[in-house]
Amino acid sequence: MILRRYDHFYFTFVTPVLIRLKKHIETDFSFLKDKKIIVAISGGIDSVVLAHLLLQLKFQISFAHCNFGLRGKASDEDQLFVEELAKKMNIPFFSIAFDTKNYAAKTGASIQMAARELRYTWFEKLRMENSFDFVSTAHHLDDNLETFLINFTRGTGLSGLTGIPPVNGTIVRLLLPFSKAEIEQYAKDHSITWREDQSNKETTYKRNKIRHQIIPLLKELNPQLIASFKKTTKYLNESQQIINDAAELVKKDIVTSEKKGSLKIDLQKLKKLKGTKVYLFELLKDFSFTEWNDIEDLIYAQSGKVIYSETHRLIKDRDHFFLEPRISQNQTSSFHIVKGQNTVVLENFKLRITETIASENTENNNVVKVDAEKLQFPLELRKWKNGDFFYPLGMTGKKKISKFFKDEKLSLLEKEKTWLLCSNNEIIWVVNRRLDDRFKITSSTNKTILIEYIKS
Repeated sequence: MILRRYDHFYFTFVTPVLIRLKKHIETDFSFLKDKKIIVAISGGIDSVVLAHLLLQLKFQISFAHCNFGLRGKASDEDQLFVEELAKKMNIPFFSIAFDTKNYAAKTGASIQMAARELRYTWFEKLRMENSFDFVSTAHHLDDNLETFLINFTRGTGLSGLTGIPPVNGTIVRLLLPFSKAEIEQYAKDHSITWREDQSNKETTYKRNKIRHQIIPLLKELNPQLIASFKKTTKYLNESQQIINDAAELVKKDIVTSEKKGSLKIDLQKLKKLKGTKVYLFELLKDFSFTEWNDIEDLIYAQSGKVIYSETHRLIKDRDHFFLEPRISQNQTSSFHIVKGQNTVVLENFKLRITETIASENTENNNVVKVDAEKLQFPLELRKWKNGDFFYPLGMTGKKKISKFFKDEKLSLLEKEKTWLLCSNNEIIWVVNRRLDDRFKITSSTNKTILIEYIKS
């Protein structure tokens, strides 16, 4: 089959599907007006129909095709088909080839997850490099039902049963209200041709097994399954919105600080709530946690216990939970400062070092003055370790850093974020907390160095 009359075809057919899509976009996607859209196109019926519809609605679109190299010659033929389609439609075309199997082996991901990571990473890169506004995928109502059933079998919470989100950042899914049958009928009515992916018929993957074995049985029980599911997702999304609103109110009360993917949660207030686990799920669901029973048990665990997700860690510290991004094993924990270096910049703060005239010591933790002649360069800025000790200014004798932290009632996260400024392995300053008495300026000091802690 050959696509026909591309020069005027797209603006001559006014169909119920086109009218519904136009109204759907005007109602729920009005932000797309005059935007540049990448259509993620495989060559299959769904994405080809999406391209036809958007072109009829006069959107400024481009094609982006991923060749995952999983079906040999067929994968290359898909790419050629989409490229030819783009030429006939006079649409800009972008493509990329991935070694998906190798990527999956390296990352430990399944083939499906590997392909998903590769394509969405590339879509975003393509979007940014070419000043596109959004990426549109061709997920539809039947895809949503399959996702619902997959999540249902996994024992997900309500949010996992609300289906595929219509908008996720710069990803938009315009066909979610439309069934597969409607898409197929549209393609038939307009003699649209597409490429069939034979792997979609295999039942090796869970989604295909649900598509070809489970859903047909459900349709025997209820021939109106798709329509019923559409109503159900509407009710579930409305219920989820009620939960979201309640969770936001609770969050304002029990989350005492929030920044850059970090939370501090008041456990005493959390314990007083009915449905503690539900609220914890709503607070933490976006941070890749899976062991929800363990998280609930963490409320009553001893201080210092930690639960990890792929991206974050949740720490019990006295009467609080601290949520923080996971620390990379390769993260630098030591810096050297050469003589004459004026500034050291870290992620959350910087140190400014300047020579000044001798004067009285300061008691401000953010600024210290030290005797320049007592320093041996290069200085070292490092994290603390067991066995470290110093001579706190204003005290007699030495004190272990661990004991100092305990007396200061520092949390585990505060300890981890504390830096030590050292000279010849001797601690000059527990940065932003206490100067070492050995380096203070005295009446015999001739030259002073001023060190300032400046929070970023």
